[in-house]
Amino acid sequence: MSDQTIPQAIKKANPLANYFRQPKMYMRLPSHGQFYPEGALDSSEIDEYPVYAMTAKDELMFKTPDALMNGQATVEVIKSCIPAIKNPWQMPSLDLDAVLIAIRIATYGEQMDMNASCPACQHFNDFTLNLVHYLDTIAQTNYNTEVSVPPLLVHIRPYSYKEISRTAMKSLEQQKIFSVVNNEDMPDEEKIEKFGESFVKLTQLTVDVVAGCITQIDTPEGVVNDLDAIKEFVENAPSDVFNAINSRVLDLKEQMTLKAQDVGCSECQHKWTVEVTMDQTNFFGKGS
Repeated sequence: MSDQTIPQAIKKANPLANYFRQPKMYMRLPSHGQFYPEGALDSSEIDEYPVYAMTAKDELMFKTPDALMNGQATVEVIKSCIPAIKNPWQMPSLDLDAVLIAIRIATYGEQMDMNASCPACQHFNDFTLNLVHYLDTIAQTNYNTEVSVPPLLVHIRPYSYKEISRTAMKSLEQQKIFSVVNNEDMPDEEKIEKFGESFVKLTQLTVDVVAGCITQIDTPEGVVNDLDAIKEFVENAPSDVFNAINSRVLDLKEQMTLKAQDVGCSECQHKWTVEVTMDQTNFFGKGS
């Protein structure tokens, strides 16, 4: 009898199964499970989710440039280390940094070593960052998903990870605009044409992402939750209304990002702040 004909339930258990990864910690999502589409999260009744350490395969994923560029590496590692998150592309931005911090803690421990050159005396300093403190701080953050633009009340949700990846395209388009402007070899007529094309793409991308973050709009006449109607509204709304909504969407993301670390120079005692980034190439570097 071939292996294919043996029912999955009665296949011989792997004798090494007891030595597979076990959860290293449990975390609470800052979103408390809100904003996930149906099927994207295996919800926990106690609002706690097991976090596993990265495997060797996961670590290799973070060394693949193309996978890092499009976000696929991050998605695959989250699925591996926090299996309750079934579709990380749909994970709200409120949870992103907390999830990555938890994975790093589970893999390398609660402390992360940092180093930076003092801007006053150039002395090279070593620091230690307590990642658990960051998790606790993020968990206590309050967020407001309503934007009042009288007579309307706009209800928004945070960016999903997919939308965060899309906004990264804005940076590419901005870089393209700068390269066009600074290209002295390009004729002015062609330069104007290419600048216009990139600017249109950048503008439409921003509008699409903001429209997608609106769940409903309360009007004096009633509630509107038709996505096509909302998108048309965003495309035709006054700039101050659009800017108010866009600002709140960005605020939701910024509230959950790592804050700069206050540090001091051991040589000259100068005080300054060091940015802590979630760049996977160094944040998940072993021993970093």
